[in-house]
Amino acid sequence: MSALSRREFLATLSAAGIAPTAFAGGRGGERPGGGAGPAFLHGVASGDPLHDRVILWTRVTPKRLGDVVHGRWSVATDHKLRKVVRSGGFVTDVTRDFTVKIDAAGLKPDSVYYYRFETRGAESVVGRTRTLPLFFKKRWRMAFASCSNYPYGYFNAYGRIAARTDIDLVLHLGDYLYEYAQGEYANPALASLRDVVPSNEILSLTDYRLRHALYKSDPDLQELHRLQPFICVWDDHESANDAWRDGAENHDPENGEGEWVVRRRQAVRAYNEYMPIRSGHYFDDRIYRRFRIGNLADLIMLDTRLHGRDLQAAFKSGQSELPANDPTINDGARTLLGFDQEAWLERRLWESKMRGAQWRVLGQQVMMAQLSSTFGQSFINPDQWDGYRPARERLYRHLLDNDIANNVVLTGDIHSSWCSDLTLNPWDAAAYNPQTGAGVVGAEFVCPAVTSPGPVPDAAADTLAMQLRFVSPHMKYINLNRRGYGVLDLSHQAARCEIYHVATVDAKDERETLATVMVSEAGNNVVKSASEQAPSSPSAVNF
Repeated sequence: MSALSRREFLATLSAAGIAPTAFAGGRGGERPGGGAGPAFLHGVASGDPLHDRVILWTRVTPKRLGDVVHGRWSVATDHKLRKVVRSGGFVTDVTRDFTVKIDAAGLKPDSVYYYRFETRGAESVVGRTRTLPLFFKKRWRMAFASCSNYPYGYFNAYGRIAARTDIDLVLHLGDYLYEYAQGEYANPALASLRDVVPSNEILSLTDYRLRHALYKSDPDLQELHRLQPFICVWDDHESANDAWRDGAENHDPENGEGEWVVRRRQAVRAYNEYMPIRSGHYFDDRIYRRFRIGNLADLIMLDTRLHGRDLQAAFKSGQSELPANDPTINDGARTLLGFDQEAWLERRLWESKMRGAQWRVLGQQVMMAQLSSTFGQSFINPDQWDGYRPARERLYRHLLDNDIANNVVLTGDIHSSWCSDLTLNPWDAAAYNPQTGAGVVGAEFVCPAVTSPGPVPDAAADTLAMQLRFVSPHMKYINLNRRGYGVLDLSHQAARCEIYHVATVDAKDERETLATVMVSEAGNNVVKSASEQAPSSPSAVNF
């Protein structure tokens, strides 16, 4: 078979719940005695840790579609699983695409654990996870990433995060997968090497399951999931490009793609099945939630896509860049989060201050800082918070009026690296001082894409970055064309962001460079360049 047809054939078998044992090997693929049995071909994962529990995930690939698979899970304090502290059984079948999610409770705070799944003589690999601290915490380090487009390149950024020993968890800020058909938004240099399954644009529940299964087959992503707990939110491509509450740019019901509400429901279900997220049920589309990292921080995850977003102004006007006085982007009745999520966020921010958390970290999808090439006279991308200016002002006013300081926003989506001050009007010298931090409500750190290409051609990237820096006093660092990931290092003294760029995504490559280190000091949200060197290159976790 060709590379594409063979991959699609195997993935189709896998998504259907049939073990392709005649074609694919792997640990756990054979029963004792030589009989073909179930396997754990998609690895293991953990996520949504709390101080006493964590979600454990896997997918069983059974021998037959009609199987009802019974198995067991166990959690231990050692990597050989000799000191088991929690265990239990599971049942899965075709109705959930043979995925397994366990909310493993009764664990100790701020502790590392190891876990494994077993069924019918097959064992999964051993995963590693950790719980959140409950009380005092001196330091916490989170990697954050987004925009991992499988056909555009190798997931070298995931591999570099997996090799680190200085990470406590991973935030994925959206575009975990992409919905496009084979050959669309793909790297032509990798044709037949990183092809997608199914080959069509994903629309149905089976399509979304197949695409998730393909991504979970990537060795770098599998290894990162095995070693670190994830906290995830979706952006648009987990459903369709430029999604909003009632539709998407890449959804055309008049061209046979059906009703948006149906497609959205299928995308949400597959996401909840395949991601280690704590959801109430498989159709649960409320993914905004909060995590407490001891007294150090509250991590507040937002949904800027599916929950409450109104139609983008660019879709209504047909323009990609809009003037600052455009009535749509200045309409106070429009919202990015939904008014219920806005109210929820305001309560969580106030509660965080009142309980004495040092930092408030917002994990969300689209750039919050103003992006303009004309000193604020127009805005380049109204899909971002710039397209919902009153909603952003309501958030900033809440922070200012209630004296809620030490705020950090972590963002993905834009396939590039940015470090910025957040302020009501960065071009108002009377209200904002980029040196002292006067007028600053928070710091925003935007991570580069894992693989997706930058927003401008490589040849123009450096020049445009300099031009944007010149007209944007609030933007302290910009890189428009490199891929990689970020690390947020929190202490009671400062929030430190490290941006790492990988050498290439066109081939498997372990090289990376530290692009910049930016710091926001406690009590002064202004973003400054750090003078200290980055931590030494970590060694791999070995077990």
